[in-house]
Amino acid sequence: MSTRAVEAWLEAPIRRFVEDSRATLALLLLPSGQVLAEHGFTRSLDVASACALAAAINASGGELGRMLDGQAFTGLHHAGRDRQIFLAEARTPRATYIFLTVFDSESSLGLVRLYFDEFVARLGAAAPQADAATGPVLAENFERDLNRNLAALFGRA
Repeated sequence: MSTRAVEAWLEAPIRRFVEDSRATLALLLLPSGQVLAEHGFTRSLDVASACALAAAINASGGELGRMLDGQAFTGLHHAGRDRQIFLAEARTPRATYIFLTVFDSESSLGLVRLYFDEFVARLGAAAPQADAATGPVLAENFERDLNRNLAALFGRA
């Protein structure tokens, strides 16, 4: 399986997470749904769909948690028959990211959570200094940026 990233510094942390946790799929994205890095996906349509779903689940889970308990739900987990999903925010000094991983019986939720914490630490350590010129994600640029990131991930940039 291949690992692809929009920026080179993202590759090593995600690759190490997948190796350590034995996950089958991994996806790092911005809360807006823009993909930054992925592992294990074979089609860009799958990546785009997973990004949209992960961003929506993260946003709705956060709001539901705030409504029910006064704080966002974190570390969402779903166990299916053959595969499990873990979705969590990866907070670093540079930014807050959403991380989605899919794993099967070769791994466990405990391993994924353990290596997720290490992944967040590696991500923070590998991140270059934040660019002060980076502005907010704007709706009018979203589709262009998403297509550019997908093209970079799948070697069509």
